[in-house]
Amino acid sequence: MAKSTRAARTSQDEPEALPKWAEDEIKSVSFEDPQTVSRTGYILDIYEKDYKVDIQVYEPLPDGRTIVEGLDVPTVMKISEFMKGFVYEFKIKMYRGTLSSKLADLLKNKYALDMDSIYRFEMENLQMLDVESDAAAGSTESSADADDDNSD
Repeated sequence: MAKSTRAARTSQDEPEALPKWAEDEIKSVSFEDPQTVSRTGYILDIYEKDYKVDIQVYEPLPDGRTIVEGLDVPTVMKISEFMKGFVYEFKIKMYRGTLSSKLADLLKNKYALDMDSIYRFEMENLQMLDVESDAAAGSTESSADADDDNSD
């Protein structure tokens, strides 16, 4: 009897698998031509073996997100030289694939996911910004301005 109770509890706790047709649609979604956007932010995590990074950007992407997980990095880039926590300007290609209304309804009604598109992100370029030098230059100018004010 304990076995059947445990089995019943497990089946209630585990999310129900997607129907095969839904999985097939997600796997075969066609992506539109990419939109390229530039954003500043920093690297949260680096996955060298997979050539992927997680990033956080200061200005939201067109879909509203500020964190991108699993951003594809071209293999021509030296991912081993990327540094977490430093401010970069990222140039990102955003690919959008639209889901059918049938799948969007299934996700919303059965899984409480309000989702009508799938996105894929690819890094096109990144440039480390020298934020500390900019801040130091700003404080030097401020103190010079203060000296000018005091000389009157």
